[in-house]
Amino acid sequence: MATPKSRPRDGYPGRALALILVVTVGLVALMFGTGNTKPRLGIDLAGGTSITLTAKSTDPKAVNKSNMDIATGIIERRVNGMGVSEAEVQTQGSDTIIVNIPKGGDRQNAADQVGTTAKLFFRPVLAVAPSGITAPAPTGTPSAGASGSPSAAPSGGATPSASAGASSSASHAPTASASATKQGRSVGEALAAEAASPSAAATGASTAPSAAASGSAAPSASGAPSAQATQPSAADLSAAMTQGTVPPELQAAFANLDCSKPEVRAAQTGADDKAMVACSQKPENGYYEKLALGPAAVKGSDVSKAQPSLDTQTGAGWQVQLQFNGTGTDAFAKVTGQLATQTPPTNQFAIVLDNQVVSHPQVNGPIPGGSAVITGRFSQAEAQDLSNVLSYGALPLEFAKSDITTVSPALGSDQLKAGLVAGAIGMLLVVAYSLVYYRGLGLVSIAGLVVSAALTYSIMSLLGGGIGFALNLPAVCGAIVAIGITADSFIVYFERIRDEVREGAPLRPAVQRAWPRARRTILVSDFVSFLCAAVLYVVSVGKVQGFAFTLGLTTALDVVVIFLFTKPLITLLARRKFFSDGHPWSGLDPKRLGARPPLRSSRRRSPSSAAVKEA
Repeated sequence: MATPKSRPRDGYPGRALALILVVTVGLVALMFGTGNTKPRLGIDLAGGTSITLTAKSTDPKAVNKSNMDIATGIIERRVNGMGVSEAEVQTQGSDTIIVNIPKGGDRQNAADQVGTTAKLFFRPVLAVAPSGITAPAPTGTPSAGASGSPSAAPSGGATPSASAGASSSASHAPTASASATKQGRSVGEALAAEAASPSAAATGASTAPSAAASGSAAPSASGAPSAQATQPSAADLSAAMTQGTVPPELQAAFANLDCSKPEVRAAQTGADDKAMVACSQKPENGYYEKLALGPAAVKGSDVSKAQPSLDTQTGAGWQVQLQFNGTGTDAFAKVTGQLATQTPPTNQFAIVLDNQVVSHPQVNGPIPGGSAVITGRFSQAEAQDLSNVLSYGALPLEFAKSDITTVSPALGSDQLKAGLVAGAIGMLLVVAYSLVYYRGLGLVSIAGLVVSAALTYSIMSLLGGGIGFALNLPAVCGAIVAIGITADSFIVYFERIRDEVREGAPLRPAVQRAWPRARRTILVSDFVSFLCAAVLYVVSVGKVQGFAFTLGLTTALDVVVIFLFTKPLITLLARRKFFSDGHPWSGLDPKRLGARPPLRSSRRRSPSSAAVKEA
């Protein structure tokens, strides 16, 4: 029976080498496959967008350092939450915040959200009506009758009829009902019913047609029928189609509100504890709605969590799920219980974001448990943006975008080139030192630096496209420092091997005996560097975090390279005659290193002494 093969004393270095080479090639291939072939650059290297926000408040005392610091933190979390990394958010003066967004981020989306107040309220609906609608042009169609006199009456509330003198008349005009809603008949049907309808009257005496509006007679012209009638205004149609009761203090504002105009929709404001008028955020069936709303029943500050989700059960599309805190849960259950006993539209509550109605769903019963869903025919991006705004809270102040400009790089491409040149010089110095001092072993350190550089570059490029990581000048400095960290690990291992060779050990045993001591030293050194990088990343802000992140990443990669590349490669090279025999150009020449002769040779007895002993 054949004995199983025993594991080599120096392991299977080829497997480790194959693993790291496969990972490196895979990352590079992924980098080219995704199109992220270059790292994203921060605003100090590639430019970007600068947004200046100026705080405003009806209370001058509200614009203070505490509120400004809170607003700065919220804006920074919002921008980073959208995947725009390396954004700089800092205060300037007493009422100004500067937001710098690197080139390559979603600048327009970030510019739209950084100053959004994100004030969310849940308000009961008092009345709702379409806004900015127009009636189709009425036409008068004569109908057969004894008199041949048609009558067209575009009345919003009366049933038109035609008559002549004291003669008996037969009316065929329909009666219009002003109760069109999203849940009921369509707007087109309502407008058709509201428009004029012809009627015929049998008089048998007169041949002169007449036109009447709202039941009032108009002058008649003998011999020529008239097909034109007075068209009702959009305000009249809106008033006729209003559902619910508008409070007296809001009737004038509600009647004059035209939500079809964007500037009007954006200009609506209202106190939290008072009724208000507002516009829908999106059109419904081709028109915007105007609503009369009661005081806020639940505040957005009571929302503890918001996240987007896709409604696959009802097919309603993207929505935002809300979770309330204890106060919000009690208030939401109370108001929904009250609304459930009302009739439409007063059984609806409006979800009002920044004074615009996102949706106003109907309540059929109390909603306990502290959960709610905002629907509004959102796209995925819109649902994500809304949940992002709600999750990171409302700003304590209102901000006006006083300036949005695209800025040139703070340091410019020249500085980037200077940093790259500095890195190249540092790399060349390390290479030259390795070749001069370590000779053949220097090639191992150069190969390790190449592998480490390929891993670092590909990971940074992928992070730029994946999480929006942007490389700034301090991060470049961290990458340059990493060259020294990687070279230091090589030197530690090489010197341990040389120490073993100086003690007279052959190369293969020297490589194995040197590794435990070198490994311990390398791990301790890298742990200290990584710990410093982690602490620096946590306690620092802005660009310094880029330095800390790059330093931590390259330190972790140094451990990977030394374990999976450097040590296995040296193990394989120790089997080669060029290195095992101590060639002068291998860097492991025993004579050049001042190696001691093996101890066992000094214990050998000379032939003459052995002969004397035998005699």
